[in-house]
Amino acid sequence: MNDTTVKKVASKHSPKGALGQKYLASGKSLAMRLWEGVQAAEKEEEEHRRDYETVGFVISGKAELHLEGQKVLLEPGDSWVVPRDAAHRYRILEPFTAVEATHPPARIHDRDSS
Repeated sequence: MNDTTVKKVASKHSPKGALGQKYLASGKSLAMRLWEGVQAAEKEEEEHRRDYETVGFVISGKAELHLEGQKVLLEPGDSWVVPRDAAHRYRILEPFTAVEATHPPARIHDRDSS
């Protein structure tokens, strides 16, 4: 039988990760995170790789996504993809709010620094 469980997560009660992300609903193969009002960092973020694919949608603010030698400006209404194992980093230009989905799931307990 297929899983028919409904999950609801209120973001005001969501656990937070080390970088300020809120962990939202998570299934067996997909998870959501909310980055809310992220401010520009004092020092530039280092490039990193993740063992999951990320798709995101910008709600407000602006950021640059540096991905495998490319630079993309992210603004409200834009969506983006970071492929699994791709070298990337973000540079926040204005207080930034976005929702991301990851596959496989980025989880707070086993991937806290994601």
